[in-house]
Amino acid sequence: MTYSFYLGLALASCASTLLAVPLWRAWSRRVGLVDDPGPRKNHEQSMPLAGGLAILTGLLVPLTALAILLQLKVMPGEVAEKIRYGVTHRAGQLGAILAGAIGMCVLGWLDDRHELRAAPKFAGQLVVAALVAAAGIRITLFVPSLAFSYLITILWLVIVTNAFNFMDNMNGLCAGLALIASSLLGLTSALHGHYLVAAISFLVSGAVLGFLPYNFPRASVFLGDSGSHLVGYLLAVLAILPHFYTRKNPHPWAVLSPLLILAVPLADLVWVVGLRWRLGQPFYVGDNNHLSHRLVRRGLNPTTVVVLIWLLAAVVGALAFLWV
Repeated sequence: MTYSFYLGLALASCASTLLAVPLWRAWSRRVGLVDDPGPRKNHEQSMPLAGGLAILTGLLVPLTALAILLQLKVMPGEVAEKIRYGVTHRAGQLGAILAGAIGMCVLGWLDDRHELRAAPKFAGQLVVAALVAAAGIRITLFVPSLAFSYLITILWLVIVTNAFNFMDNMNGLCAGLALIASSLLGLTSALHGHYLVAAISFLVSGAVLGFLPYNFPRASVFLGDSGSHLVGYLLAVLAILPHFYTRKNPHPWAVLSPLLILAVPLADLVWVVGLRWRLGQPFYVGDNNHLSHRLVRRGLNPTTVVVLIWLLAAVVGALAFLWV
């Protein structure tokens, strides 16, 4: 599998999202799917919540085109053969991943539209996570227990999804972190020979990259819960698909690679939830105590804060290459 193929996937998904954002943005304004200004919000006018739908489109369009190309047998033999092999042997899991992505996006869209209460939102996340685990995409941590595998997988998917949902608090922050994480996961997967995981990772990278110009530094559209749920879910799944600890790479610390790549959003989640618990507040009620908010209160402007957090995520995540 050549890197030119990965680049082609990323460019196709990027172009698809770039073209999809204006369409979904206009539709969101027309149906009233917007985020209105409020006490904890920095924008002064209503913003369309079209990011999730645009990124999902950016994923589905190239996937559909790829399926057509495979059917027409116009792709180079080696590339096509590897993709066919992967799809054939992972058809059920790939279907579950795609269904979960659509499900998370729809769940976030419902939250954007109707401001769901915490209970039904978490219930929806648990259902999607359980579907993925039932499809055989599970964490084991070398513990020979099916119940443990289900439990830790569902917890991981829900935690990472909400970590990115929490990070969607400044222009470009969540999307930029998703771009960095998906790119690092794509590179590490490619180096380990996990070509199918790498292909999906670079699809996600391209789709998020196509959204960023509309969201940073000035925003004309927001990611919304549909977008943060979608990218958080996809990164959670991509982090557990590769086998970082293998006979070819027997370093015991290799299993920490996903934690390093996702360290910044996970650390922010732990800090904020712990603080809310100490203050006696519900952990799911938003506030201004995230890392980004604290840096702004120290005098930095939001754009600088976002870039600094991106750099922190990139540096910490790059440590995963120590065990490639």
